[in-house]
Amino acid sequence: PKTDIVFLKVHKSASSTVMNILFRFGETHNLTFAFPMGGGNQLFYPRHFLARFVQGFSPRRPQHFNILCHHMRFLQPEVQKVVSRSAVYFSILRNPVQLMESSFVYYKGASAFSRAHSLEEFLSHPYLYYNPANKDSHYARNLMTFDFGFNPNGEVSAKRVQLMLEAIEASFDLLLISEYFDESMVLLKEMLCWDLDSVVSFPLNSRDSSTKSPLPDTIVEKIKNWNRLDWEIYTHFNRTFWERIDRDIGRERMQQEVKALRQRQAELARTCLQGTGSVAPKDIKDSSLRPLQHGSAKILGYNLKQGLDKETERMCRRLVTPELQYSSALYKKQFPQKHP
Repeated sequence: PKTDIVFLKVHKSASSTVMNILFRFGETHNLTFAFPMGGGNQLFYPRHFLARFVQGFSPRRPQHFNILCHHMRFLQPEVQKVVSRSAVYFSILRNPVQLMESSFVYYKGASAFSRAHSLEEFLSHPYLYYNPANKDSHYARNLMTFDFGFNPNGEVSAKRVQLMLEAIEASFDLLLISEYFDESMVLLKEMLCWDLDSVVSFPLNSRDSSTKSPLPDTIVEKIKNWNRLDWEIYTHFNRTFWERIDRDIGRERMQQEVKALRQRQAELARTCLQGTGSVAPKDIKDSSLRPLQHGSAKILGYNLKQGLDKETERMCRRLVTPELQYSSALYKKQFPQKHP
């Protein structure tokens, strides 16, 4: 199994669920994480990543960490200072239309969104609300482009798009697609030589469907145009994702693998969860399992079954522990003398 990993955690793209997978694997195999200084949740995002943002990094005695997975704005030369040369790099992408809709709800407090009453209103006159100079403006336009380290307000020329795609291809071994999460996990499992249980997960940090509504076609087109760079990244890597499946696995075997993954997930849900799925924040009985609530989104969580034996309880708890709580528990374990 590969144990040196860089995951670029792109916002609002099922990346908290992927992070939980990395946390569990790292904890089980006693790996070290590149934590933000002081145990925060972001590596001084939205600034470009620097090696010195990592707790315990020293240029005089460069130490390599196994897993780098907290939110950062990608800058490869700096990332290479904290991980081994053989590290596997991967990230996850989401359709920019759903990504924008999700960001609008989740980052409603951001300067670009706070005055717009609806996404529609924002998109009809974006420059009334959007100022690229504001330090939180990245949430409102080409968020994936920004997270990969590029300028979200750059011109959309064929040449520039080409260079951006080539740069991403040169840096990353695999780009997952959040709309095909299970297929993504199969590809990830193959690339990392992990077993099935290592990539099984329950969706984390997802929001209640009561705040979601289908978008009219006119809005969809406006979102694509406004986030043209993200759209170019997404469509390119969605295509290469399926090319890779055809080349490395084949559709038939992929179907079998996905089926096995879903069966295992259902089995774990029956073992671990009260009911079979996620519940509203107010219904989560154990406050240590309550995810952070943000913007006007309702972030769902889980209730564990009572009376599980110790070993099962521990496994189940790891599966449903929200990102912030899990991150801070692992930080305390890795740096027992420092408390975030």
